[in-house]
Amino acid sequence: MSNSSTAPPTIPHTVWLARGRHIGSDDAGEVVRRQLQRLKDREVVDDHLEPDADDDPPAPERVFEARWRVEGTVTVRARLTLPSAPEPDSPSASSASSAPEGQEWILVAEAERVWDPRWPSPATMFWPEDPEDPGNADADWDHATVPGLRFRRVNPLPSDEKDLRRLFRSCAQDGWGIHVVVHEAMTPDAHGRLPLARLLPASLRHCVVEHRATPDQLRSVNYALLREFDFQVPRGGAVVLPTSPVAPSYDVSDFSVRSVFLDGSEPTDLVDVLCRYAASARPLPEGGEEAVTALRERWSLMTPAEELARERRLVTMYAEALEAMTKSRDLYRESADRANEALAALRESAGAASGLPPQSAGSSPLQRTFGRLRDATKGLRAAPPTESDRDDPPRDGGRSAEER
Repeated sequence: MSNSSTAPPTIPHTVWLARGRHIGSDDAGEVVRRQLQRLKDREVVDDHLEPDADDDPPAPERVFEARWRVEGTVTVRARLTLPSAPEPDSPSASSASSAPEGQEWILVAEAERVWDPRWPSPATMFWPEDPEDPGNADADWDHATVPGLRFRRVNPLPSDEKDLRRLFRSCAQDGWGIHVVVHEAMTPDAHGRLPLARLLPASLRHCVVEHRATPDQLRSVNYALLREFDFQVPRGGAVVLPTSPVAPSYDVSDFSVRSVFLDGSEPTDLVDVLCRYAASARPLPEGGEEAVTALRERWSLMTPAEELARERRLVTMYAEALEAMTKSRDLYRESADRANEALAALRESAGAASGLPPQSAGSSPLQRTFGRLRDATKGLRAAPPTESDRDDPPRDGGRSAEER
């Protein structure tokens, strides 16, 4: 639990974000380039750009930007980042050796209004939507950051209690995904064994990680949930796991479902819970604030109108800064003149009070100080002995120095 007295920043309601790993044999960057160009040719994506492609030396991470429209008029801007792996001799290389394999990716998108979960998933703009398609056999990109978990799949829960608790702790730390535990009241048929992701709104399919508990796992799963979160999953129901730190708006009663029918029908209640959880005030995950800031402040893919508007904003900003600097200079000059006038008046009043003649304007303060000291010490100098003082006999009885 965080000891910070300030509440962590929350995910903006206009933002969609996700994080995962690409495990395919093809280079992740090449897969993204092909997908973006394919969608641009089909006019699904308005435009895309790789801002740092021509940098020399190459940037430490690869960045891809894309822009498209939803509902015909709402513009969506998205930024996918492929962080570079640590150098073999770097301090983090040893810890990275235990990290999941593949290429990590971070994807943040922002719309011009509140995000609608029914909109197309930003993940499908950068990655092939169906990795099992023969033409995209290497587009195995939908692995979650928690090792062993995948989006759009049924993730069976482990049977060992320690492994369960370890998994739940890892899921709580993963604020990028939405982890939901579903319990099977009875062993489902073939339709019920299919993942629920295919029945979710498009934008949730690549955010939700479905954990499935078999009928006989209820007791062990609930024991682990009680130890980690202090709540349980209903028999035959589902519950959304909170992140750490827990969002102030999280209430387990609001994000749990009493019954989930695993018969191939749409899980209406579960969809409603997941949509409400996705729209709630959730804390930004670790690294999320930097990713959102990069999308907003380091965006390069602009239309001519957007570039013109940006340049106008820069001109206005520079003009305001110049005006502020000019005002500050004038105020400083005015203050300096007043200070010099006050100092001159103080010196004149001090000279009049001491009866000394006013100093010449050309003399420096140090010269004037030494002049005052010289004048003040003139009367203290000893006078030289006169001729009569040398001829006067000694006043100690007329004895000479030899006699004394």
